[in-house]
Amino acid sequence: MRLDRVLALGLALAASLAHAQLAPVDPDWREVEAPPPGAINVDGLITLDIPRSTLRFGVAPGSVTLGSDGIVRYVVVATSTSGVVNGLYEGIRCSTGEHKVYARHNPGSGWVVAKDAQWQAVQQSRHALVIARTGACVGHGANRSASKILGDLRSPIDRLDRP
Repeated sequence: MRLDRVLALGLALAASLAHAQLAPVDPDWREVEAPPPGAINVDGLITLDIPRSTLRFGVAPGSVTLGSDGIVRYVVVATSTSGVVNGLYEGIRCSTGEHKVYARHNPGSGWVVAKDAQWQAVQQSRHALVIARTGACVGHGANRSASKILGDLRSPIDRLDRP
């Protein structure tokens, strides 16, 4: 993906998220308990284009879920130039433009649950922003299903079937 296209998408999402934060939030919404992440699997990762990053990022396709609470959960794998593999188990709440890290996976220690994880603006994480914009979210809501999210993440940005 070209840098100018990624920047334009980022600006569009930032404007959309700013609007979403002004929208009323459901006072009865409750997050369901996140299921535990599976084992790290680097086979078949859906590559993310993160400009100016020394890490390679990919989403583990088997990890993508859409919860009854509207949260898109996934494992993103970051690989360094030296081949070190780390993972993050995260969620995106499209209605508020936020993301949360549930657990981190480090070589040797496995998954470690993030204590007191808080929702943060999706713009604070470049890879979460790309995931939100190119697959997880459509407007102020989550994409229709895990399979639709995966299909959109795999598609070139100019071929996405989006309103």
